[in-house]
Amino acid sequence: MIEGLISGIFNGISIGAVLLIVALGLAIVFGLMGVINLAHGELMMLGAYTTFVVQNGFKAIGGPVENLYIFAALPMAFLVAALVGLALEKGVIRYLYGRPLETLLATWGVSLILRQFVRSVNWAMVIGLVLFSLLFFGGRWLLEQRRALSPLVSGVTLVLSSAIAVVTGILINQNGGTTLSRAWFSTRNVDVTAPVWLRGGLSLGGALQFPYARLFIIALTILCLVGVYWFLQGSSWGLRMRSVTQNRTMSACLGIPTERVDALTFALGSGLAGVAGCAVTLLGSVGPNLGGNYIVDAFMVVVVGGVGKLVGSIVAAMVIGTVSYLIGSGTLAVLLSPIDALSPVVDFFTFFSTTSMAKVMVFALIIAFLQVKPAGIFPQKGRTVEA
Repeated sequence: MIEGLISGIFNGISIGAVLLIVALGLAIVFGLMGVINLAHGELMMLGAYTTFVVQNGFKAIGGPVENLYIFAALPMAFLVAALVGLALEKGVIRYLYGRPLETLLATWGVSLILRQFVRSVNWAMVIGLVLFSLLFFGGRWLLEQRRALSPLVSGVTLVLSSAIAVVTGILINQNGGTTLSRAWFSTRNVDVTAPVWLRGGLSLGGALQFPYARLFIIALTILCLVGVYWFLQGSSWGLRMRSVTQNRTMSACLGIPTERVDALTFALGSGLAGVAGCAVTLLGSVGPNLGGNYIVDAFMVVVVGGVGKLVGSIVAAMVIGTVSYLIGSGTLAVLLSPIDALSPVVDFFTFFSTTSMAKVMVFALIIAFLQVKPAGIFPQKGRTVEA
């Protein structure tokens, strides 16, 4: 009985660790910037697919290097997600600050685009995107050099670049054979094989075993926490981020480049989502809809913990992850079943002993909690609330 409880708590903490990495990015983007980014889950999905691509590259190399792919996949997942997040901030979010409803709708649209992109991407599409980037941004740069850029000219450049890129992609798809037109990932889930040294588990006697993959995820979460805390508290850019969070107008008056701070903040939060995607690949297969399975839970972690509070996110992630697993896996019902006096309670928890029903119960508990503490476990105080 004790072994089952310890094993259930450990598995719940490992799930909470993944939630915490995702929520760290949201705590930065939503908590510090006030941006509701519904595409955050899709940035996580891009990190997972980046891990899949890196793994295939290391498999092609072969040899002992093949089992070290995770150390290359982690920074690559962070970089890919951060660059996509940076492009999202510069292209969409920057024009919607202070307008939460428009931001919500825009990022939801971006999330749908990213999902379909992963399902459909092939060499023809990549060639078309590269051609569009060269024509559009190259054309804008040339026009700026000649001081001939205007909103009308910029619009015409966008339309012409898009038309040329789309026509090129269609022609390649029709005449390029299966190599250029075949989808890289399609709609099917892909499997990432854990390195040999992460298979198996640490046995503590009896039936109690802690899988190495989950221990690695917990260690990765601790490393991300330490890194984020050091960046926010010990670096000059972290100081600027905290300054802009408390008082954007005064920070701008003091010479802090608020637009750069916004871009860096969004890129950092997006990169952490990519790291979470890399961690998720160790728990099972990944697909285009991966982000949707985590985004709601991640928002719950941020809200329950207290918007902008990293300590609150830690506590909330561990509690939500552990409670969800103990209820959804049926562990709690099994542990209470030997006690005859608690048979109604056992029947109650047995009814909720599926993943979907456990999520319903956790939602209900969170709603009840927010009625008592609407600002979360650690509410904001002082100038941060006033800003």
